[in-house]
Amino acid sequence: MIKKDHIREFLNRQAENHYRKKKESRYIMKITLPKPFTFEGGDKAVLLLHGFTGNSADVRMLGRYLEKRGYTCHAPQYKGHGVPPEELVHTGPDDWWKDVMEGYNFLKEKGFDDIAVAGLSLGGVFSLKLGYTVPVKGIVPMCAPMYIKSEEVMYNGVLEYAREFKKRQGKTEEEIENEMQEFKKAPMETLKALQELISDVRHNVDMVYAPTFVAQARHDHMINTDSANIIYNEVESTKKDIKWYEESGHVITLDKERDVLHEDVYNFLESLDW
Repeated sequence: MIKKDHIREFLNRQAENHYRKKKESRYIMKITLPKPFTFEGGDKAVLLLHGFTGNSADVRMLGRYLEKRGYTCHAPQYKGHGVPPEELVHTGPDDWWKDVMEGYNFLKEKGFDDIAVAGLSLGGVFSLKLGYTVPVKGIVPMCAPMYIKSEEVMYNGVLEYAREFKKRQGKTEEEIENEMQEFKKAPMETLKALQELISDVRHNVDMVYAPTFVAQARHDHMINTDSANIIYNEVESTKKDIKWYEESGHVITLDKERDVLHEDVYNFLESLDW
């Protein structure tokens, strides 16, 4: 007959193992958080910019692709991104623009006189802002919004990001629900500032004269896809092109047509007068 002490000992061991595994899963998450990257591939430089609630992993595959073909790629990571979502709400477009400019200057300080820029979503908006703020060799806005569907769509996107982040940390459903309730209490002034940034760039996009390749996913439900036409029609570049990716969603750099996108971006860069 099994003694109660043995049963208690067995249950304690099981509980300890569960707790240890849970701790380990969280620890693994902590040490695999994405970071800014620099891939040194050659004497032509490309600044790669991720999207809102995204991180440098959004453009990492594109960076590796270009690195292998002779391009040095640098991707900053915006403040409050790639970290617990509670940190995001305390940052805003001014912080992120500072990170973009630091990324641009990082490449300048490495000795690159000519820098092209490619950006996803918010990164595409910043790529256009760079185009009328500092000299750039070429611009690739990918799924870049020129106006937002609604603040509600943006807010739901933030909530979805926060929930997914907590899942990947290995938290229980109960923990996630409790933390999400607290998260929802935080003011989201960031969204209003983000709308103002997009509106400002929208009104200045006709100040862009650098060669521009506009990439837009047909199944993009995060932004109004007419944004791509606005960018293409209003930039003053004499060399500009637009392409629609019929099978892709908003995060086009990671979607099923990413290989085609990589090649298209590379061909555009190769067409520039470096």
